[in-house]
Amino acid sequence: MRLAGAAVVAATAVALAVAGPGSPATAAPQAPSTPNGPTMDIQLLSFNDFHGNLEAPTGSSGRLITGHALPSGATKPTDITTDALTPPGVGGVEYLATHLAQARVGHPYSLTVAAGDLIGASPLLSGAFHDEPTILAMNALKLDASAVGNHEFDEGYQELQRMANGGCIDDGDGMNNQNSCPSGSFPGASFDYLAANVFKAGTNETILPAYTIKNIKGAKIGFIGMTLKDTPSIVTASGVAGLEFTDEVATANALVPVLKAQGVNAIIVLIHQGGTPGQQTWYGPDNKPYTVNPSYDAACANDAQLDPTSPIIPIAKGLDPAIDMVISGHTHQPYVCDIKDPAGNDRMVTSASSFGRLFTDTTLTYDRRTQDIVRTSVKSENVLVTRNVEKDPAETAIINQYNELVKPIASKVIGHITTDVTRTANAGGETPLGDLIADAQLSDPSVVGSFAKPVIALMNPGGVRADLTFSSSKWGEAPGDVTFEEAFTVQPFNNYLVSLDLTGAQIKQLLVEQRTGKNAGSQSKVLQVSAGFTYTYSAATGQYSAVALNGQPLVDGDTYRVVTNNFLAGGGDNFGSFLGAKNVYYGGLDIDAFAAYLSAHSPYTPGSLNRISVN
Repeated sequence: MRLAGAAVVAATAVALAVAGPGSPATAAPQAPSTPNGPTMDIQLLSFNDFHGNLEAPTGSSGRLITGHALPSGATKPTDITTDALTPPGVGGVEYLATHLAQARVGHPYSLTVAAGDLIGASPLLSGAFHDEPTILAMNALKLDASAVGNHEFDEGYQELQRMANGGCIDDGDGMNNQNSCPSGSFPGASFDYLAANVFKAGTNETILPAYTIKNIKGAKIGFIGMTLKDTPSIVTASGVAGLEFTDEVATANALVPVLKAQGVNAIIVLIHQGGTPGQQTWYGPDNKPYTVNPSYDAACANDAQLDPTSPIIPIAKGLDPAIDMVISGHTHQPYVCDIKDPAGNDRMVTSASSFGRLFTDTTLTYDRRTQDIVRTSVKSENVLVTRNVEKDPAETAIINQYNELVKPIASKVIGHITTDVTRTANAGGETPLGDLIADAQLSDPSVVGSFAKPVIALMNPGGVRADLTFSSSKWGEAPGDVTFEEAFTVQPFNNYLVSLDLTGAQIKQLLVEQRTGKNAGSQSKVLQVSAGFTYTYSAATGQYSAVALNGQPLVDGDTYRVVTNNFLAGGGDNFGSFLGAKNVYYGGLDIDAFAAYLSAHSPYTPGSLNRISVN
């Protein structure tokens, strides 16, 4: 196993000022054990999958399930969400920073860490500046360390290194609606970005430090940071070119003796891979059990379990018993669970949802005699980032600065919709917004070049990040008006559109790949298709039939010009059949095609979902 160097940082955490009067504390002050005694109490605050959500997220992105209710006369319970209990919802870095500061009160020995995807797939406020504002915001909330996630590679590993180390891009002062260093400089991260399992191909050199050691009054805690080994299959090929991603378990276990050789017995893994909570048992007012969606604070000891297929489970079970805790992410789910280590000991595994809506508050005891964490002392809970606290002024200043800089781009009205255009899928996985985006890509002239005009567009649903909402009016525009910022929030990756030749047989194999291999059992990988392309999926047999273009059956041996984005064209999301394409030609940005289509087809009304059928 290859090993790489680490950043070793001495960190003596201090208590921070509590937020303004009337702000409820999120963690009760505790009397810490003495730093000179045999034990000391340490607090660990963690979050994951922030994705550049500086401003408070809206809609479903700004709510979580807090409980359940059984309406009078109902036979099924309904979810109670945070926007009902804590209007107008949860999340936003101004509130996250305040909650973290409040949680640190009474805990003089406190560290704050994250499990990746801090940046990438970000709203325009951050994405328009290559996510520099988010790094500044993480510095301001006093983040100590973070693993990298797959989205940290959206713009390539050199750009990730710039995020860590600072510096500016000569991007032509706004090329592709992005602008690096509008104020003239960018300092980079003041926290440790960790990438233990990401190597430059053919070398023993990681692109960032593999681990960091935090020294709190002589108590050494080692943090190993990793992304999921399957990152290359879910990131644009150019973003991971020249890199090798190694197995998570083998990587972390090989680093245990490296840390122990430096006197570090307390070890925590930050990993951008996670799990999905299964259904939870809830007892209604009639004392009957109901199967419900889990709430944000569901713990595996409280009638909730992780789905047994969750990728984090075999990872956690395989990690060396010397590793004391696992902080995870990637799935955007909240959970606090015990997963036994190989020695059969309890080991906490946590995740704090996404977008800054939650953080996990963990307390633990460090034993100076063993120089290790007392495993039975580890207690974790997920805490809502409500918006009934004062905003952190440093974060507000960052948001205000970049809002002013982005305003000319963000506020431009590019079209009009007559109703919401959503990601809500039919039984076959087709969505109104997916239809719109696929049609926009098919209509984009930039992908033609010297080749024939594409006849089919295929879009990955994971690249559609938000709904278009009729009532949204951030910049004072009329209801139904769509601004560039709203369009960018839907498609925030700045992917390039790519046209290519595929045979009918290859296209049919792409359909098969939607629900087989690593995509087995998932509707979330069903490709969105352009008008005129239709097929039927049998849920009973898993077979595809009636695959047609404009009513004519697709012919296996015929060649069809297809447009997609560079993520899928590079085999992303496990669609390997794209790699067999011929005559690959790069066009313009997907966001530009989307914006142009909305302008040309305004006002836009979504049509019927009749492209993907199920029998």
